[in-house]
Amino acid sequence: MSTSADTAHRKNASDSEDADPGPGGFIILFFIIGLSAAWIGGWVIFPKVLYSKKEQPVQFNHLIHNPLVKNGCESCHFFREDGSFAGVAKLAQCVSGCHEEVQGIDPQEAVFVNEYVAKNREVPWLIYARQPDNVFFSHAAHVKLAKMECVTCHGYIEQSESLKTYEENRVTGYSRDIWGRNLSGLALNSWDRMKMDDCARCHAEKTARKSSVQTEKEACFVCHK
Repeated sequence: MSTSADTAHRKNASDSEDADPGPGGFIILFFIIGLSAAWIGGWVIFPKVLYSKKEQPVQFNHLIHNPLVKNGCESCHFFREDGSFAGVAKLAQCVSGCHEEVQGIDPQEAVFVNEYVAKNREVPWLIYARQPDNVFFSHAAHVKLAKMECVTCHGYIEQSESLKTYEENRVTGYSRDIWGRNLSGLALNSWDRMKMDDCARCHAEKTARKSSVQTEKEACFVCHK
């Protein structure tokens, strides 16, 4: 015959078994903790460690300058007579008829004139779109021949009132704009990143393919030197 003490002992043992999560419960708990740590490390901490932040030597307001130029982007970022692209504006372009002396009260204007114009030093701009050394890109082929607009690759930079912080990949040395701001590499707009598959996708959409055989125009050596 069981006594009341035996009954209480069995009840306590049953309650303990129900409360004990067992090894399976601990495994699930550790999995959740590890997954959370991985997400935080990969999406929050890792980008901060991977990219160093640098400010441009001088701030530049595209929105102010736009009404003052005649040919839009090509007033400062123009094609030379031989068809090559001049890229970032040189000091002489800024000085000629405009910035010989400090204009207005913007402290950045004073920095530009005193540190660069007066000393005849080119501004060491940080180039967001700088590609690897083995990549050849022709602005003439895309702008002049394909009639592409600057916004396709560079976004609405002409509407910006300041230059964003330059983020440099500590491993590759290139701008974050090449990979894209999204760590996953996803892009919502054509200007969100400048990776090889973006170029390939655009070419696939714009170029009529007459056969499945790769032509010389599509060969690797056209863009990679």
